[in-house]
Amino acid sequence: MFDEPSYDPALLDSQYNNRLHVPDYQDYLDRWEKQSRETEKSLRVFKDIPYGDLPRERLDVYPSLRPHSKTLIFIHGGYWQMLDKTLFHFIAGGFQRYGITTVLLTYPLAPEASIDQIVLSCRKAVQWLYGHVADYNGDPHQLYVAGYSAGGHLTAMLVATDWERLATGIPANVLKGACFISGLFNLVPIQHSYLNAVLQMDSETAVRNSPVGLTPLAACPLVVAVGEAETAAFQEQSNELYECWKDKGSAIEFLSLSGLNHYSVVEAVVDKNGALHEAICGLMGIYK
Repeated sequence: MFDEPSYDPALLDSQYNNRLHVPDYQDYLDRWEKQSRETEKSLRVFKDIPYGDLPRERLDVYPSLRPHSKTLIFIHGGYWQMLDKTLFHFIAGGFQRYGITTVLLTYPLAPEASIDQIVLSCRKAVQWLYGHVADYNGDPHQLYVAGYSAGGHLTAMLVATDWERLATGIPANVLKGACFISGLFNLVPIQHSYLNAVLQMDSETAVRNSPVGLTPLAACPLVVAVGEAETAAFQEQSNELYECWKDKGSAIEFLSLSGLNHYSVVEAVVDKNGALHEAICGLMGIYK
């Protein structure tokens, strides 16, 4: 699992450089920005709610119109070093019709924050939501989480968290379902790539924060999703997590999404006719 073969740095750098493989990536980012600002104008939202003391420990909430609603937490990507929640507000628009409270989460970024700190911040967000989401028509006993790319990694780390040890009053089953979208689950090759110039992981940090070596402690359904048009490295990351977790007690589904690349896979989250959207709805017990 954590064997360190003779990595080819040039190959790793290419495989993990998604912008190199999707030349029109900026079109996706521009579209997300436009759709997110439209969502922000059309739906009620509470922005920049602090869940901790650090400047980027903030979240935005799109409350359901009904109290005690299922809540979807979405964790953005950006290789733990870029982007934030504001680019992904359009996700909330895709679930408002089901009476879902949607939370967009931002966390500290490298190099100012270590991977350990980023994981800790996401755990703090879940703890805060458990205590406060009812103020935004969410149900603390119906928390679901989805994460994209680096956010997929952070989602898996949440699923592997021993909540009862970490925080008094947080139940072991605080998460009721999770979806990992084009995530990174073995950080050893990441440590050997160009990305580590900013992340600054040593070997122990990479292993400690690799979900493939951990156990899913949340007894909830899980979905691992990756686009068929993504690089081999990203497909291997998702496959490895599925293989490592499939016999560890949680019901887990693997989705290989036809024709989708590392950017179009995000838009599939809100495509009501697509397999990824259907899978996330299934996790939350939404029957359209």
